[in-house]
Order: sequence, then structure tokens, then C-alpha cells
Amino acid sequence: MLKIDRFYDARRELRKVLRHTPLIPAPRFSTNAEVYIKPENLQVTGSFKVRGAYYKIATMTDAEKSRGVIACSAGNHAQGVALGSQVNNIPARIFVPSTAPISKVEATKRYGAEVVLIDGIYDDAYAAACAEVEKTGAMFVHPFDDDDVIAGQGTIGLEILEDMSSVEAVVVPIGGGGLASGIAIAIKTLNPNCKVYGVQAAGAPSMSESYHAGSILATASVKTFADGIAVKRPGDKTYDYCSKYLDDIVTVTDDEIATAIVMLMEGQKLIAEGAGATALAAIHFNKLPQIKGKKVVALLSGGNIDVTILSRVIHRGLVTSGRYSELNIELLDRPGELTRISSVISSLGANVVRVNHTRGNVHNDVNACFLQIAMETRDFAHFNDIKDALQKAGYSVN
Repeated sequence: MLKIDRFYDARRELRKVLRHTPLIPAPRFSTNAEVYIKPENLQVTGSFKVRGAYYKIATMTDAEKSRGVIACSAGNHAQGVALGSQVNNIPARIFVPSTAPISKVEATKRYGAEVVLIDGIYDDAYAAACAEVEKTGAMFVHPFDDDDVIAGQGTIGLEILEDMSSVEAVVVPIGGGGLASGIAIAIKTLNPNCKVYGVQAAGAPSMSESYHAGSILATASVKTFADGIAVKRPGDKTYDYCSKYLDDIVTVTDDEIATAIVMLMEGQKLIAEGAGATALAAIHFNKLPQIKGKKVVALLSGGNIDVTILSRVIHRGLVTSGRYSELNIELLDRPGELTRISSVISSLGANVVRVNHTRGNVHNDVNACFLQIAMETRDFAHFNDIKDALQKAGYSVN
């Protein structure tokens, strides 16, 4: 089992490249607990992954470094390996799933690594990387199931306790489990009374299902936009560590993750990728009632979201939180109806962003028509007020 000494050694080594990210109060998420954010999206390379990757490379012997390194990653680990290889002047070849965001792939290339795209998801890239290691004898830098990598990620736990010794709970995203393992070992070793909870995407729940089943389970497929934690099977080491040190693991949906991303942008001025926002999504949607009234640190693990999907994520978050709503109204096609409907909506403070008018079908009155109205609303209660007002005005609304 990992000893805390290795975590302190990792922190000394990482001072060469690391930023010490602060704990930021998060009032928007503090409705049931006193929540603080550990913003690893502000880290060099944009995520926590540089910690484990860099430390692993730094601990290699000169003979091992001379053979070069191989890694597999959905993007964030790739950047950490690429940076570590660049600093240590080691050639790096990184296998990346074709589903990885373009922004992460290009950032990895900018650090000087060779990128090999593999059709499929992380597990397919992992298989290709293992085959290349067998063929070339290069050193493999595993993204999570490695003690040095876990110790590097665990330096986050050391920082949390140093910055806030009174912390009562820490909430951490989980994919393969390296981050959660490292933080949980560090926290539980130094402050056994502090709770540590893991959060997975509901579309990639392998560690959660394994944790609750008491044995390693692999999912047949994964489906989530949180690409950084889209893993079919947890690691052997990380499963053991998470089983021993975590107090619980919960899941959040993509809609809940998207809502947390929007809240982070608006309330905290922070950009999070899907994987990075899972801990805060769990807090906001009350997936962890155990933290009520406690001082909590939530890890924002990364911010490398592809701008090409950001607008879709924002839209999904607005819909989930009731900030974007649509009404379908059946009415008679006669002059003044649109003006009357607009008057009701505007009097209640909503902003109409789209109107679509269609004629009725054969099952409706000859003079019937339909309006589909998209609006910016404050929340679901605001939307329901508008719907009730239109129905009281005599309109059929659904």
C-alpha cells in the first residue's frame, strides 16, 4: 500500500512545474453546505493530470527514460505526459481515442508528443498502447492504475489539508480512480475524520458499480460527454484503494453536469469540462445528503472543454435548470393573437427568443394554428407562472 512519504516526495518534485491552486468559496453551491472549490482547471495543462504524469516520469531511471514513454489518454493525461517528457527531454508517443476533443489533442501536440488517434474510446486506446509497449519496450505511463501516478494526484489532498485543516468532506470526480485514490489516501492518512466521496458520470459508472458490488465490474459501453472519466473498467489498484478509503460513490447525469458547468461559468467565472464539474453537480443536485451543514471542498478537476461543444452543453444546462423553456400553444388564426400572447409573456418578465407559427392539421379546427415559443426564463417556477397566465387568458398550452 502507498505510504504518505511518497506523496510528500511527489510534492517536492512537482514544485518544478506545478501551480498551487487555491480554495475558492462557492456561494452558488452552498445552499446545504459550506462549499469551496479546488480549481485544478487553472493548473498548467488545464487539469490535475499533470501531477501524476510528471511525477511518474520524474521517478524513472536514466535507462528507463532512454527508452521513451508511451501513454494512452482521452486528453488530459496526454498533456501531462507530454509536458513531463518535454521537460525531461524524452520522446513520447501517446495513443488517444478518436472521440477525444480536438482542443486536447492539439494541446498535446504543442508539448512535442507524437499523437496516435485510435477509433473508439479510452479502453481501445489503452489496448493499442499496451501492444506498442510490448513491441518497442518503451515505458508505459498509466493514466491511473500506478502508484507513482496516484501519489502525484494525491498531492491535491496534501494541499487541501494545508489550506483548510478544518475541512469535513472532500468530493472528487472518478473515472479510472487514480485521482480519487490519491486524494482519499492522503486525506484519510492525515485526517481520518474527514469524509471523501467520489462522483462518476451515470453513463460511465464502472467504479461506482464495482464499489457497491464489492468486486471489479466492467460496463459494456460508456455514454457521456464527460470524456475525461469515460472508462469501462476501473484499475485493479484503484479499485482496492477506493474500496478501502472512500466513504461513498454516487453518479450524476449529463444534464446535471451541464447545469453545474453553467453555474460555474455564471457564478464563479470558471470554465469546467464535463469530468471536471461532476463533484459540483453532485453537491448541487443533493446526491450527497451526508454533507449537509459541513465544510466541503469540491475538486474541479479540469477545464479543457472543446469550444465546439460548449454551446450545446450550455444549452443543455439552461434547459435542465429552467432557464430556457418552450411553450406550444393552440389558438385561432386571427389578427392580434400574437400580440396578446406576447403581452402576457412580457408582463411576467420572460424574453422570447424564437417563435414558430404553423397551421392546424386535419384533426383541428379549420381556423386553428399552433405557436411554438422559446423563452429565456428565470427558473421552472417562472415558466409555470407564464403557462398558468396563458391558460387563464383562455389559451390551450402544453
